[in-house]
Amino acid sequence: MRFGVTGHQILPPSIVDVAMRHWRSVLPVGSHPHGVSNLADGADQLFASHVLAAGGTLEAVLPYQGYTGSTRFDDLRRAAAKVITMPFPEASDQAFLAAGQALVDRCDHLFAVWDGRPARGLGGTADIVAYARALGRPVTVLWVAGVLRT
Repeated sequence: MRFGVTGHQILPPSIVDVAMRHWRSVLPVGSHPHGVSNLADGADQLFASHVLAAGGTLEAVLPYQGYTGSTRFDDLRRAAAKVITMPFPEASDQAFLAAGQALVDRCDHLFAVWDGRPARGLGGTADIVAYARALGRPVTVLWVAGVLRT
């Protein structure tokens, strides 16, 4: 089974704990999961790191040519067994939406580290969850009611 992730870039510590506890439970070390991630800061990198720690394989779907990030991003990108880059020359809402949809197309189950609120821009977490649900993909939302994102 292929697992994907979408989620916020800035996460309250309590939500990081919720997500990590869940992933350790359903994708324990030695389970060799296949994870698909856009490798953005926050939930994407947290999940990608867990997949690798569990002995799994990582597939990265990047939004545009030349997409770069932090040192952690670079390390995860190098560790990915496969890197797919959307055919956009630069950052745009359309590029991020396309990357999120491509991620969903490549997974069988989506984890959403999401507060349930509307996306702040095209291609945000809510848009990707809606796309997954429209395709009938199972979505597990990892959040605690009443916790506000910053």
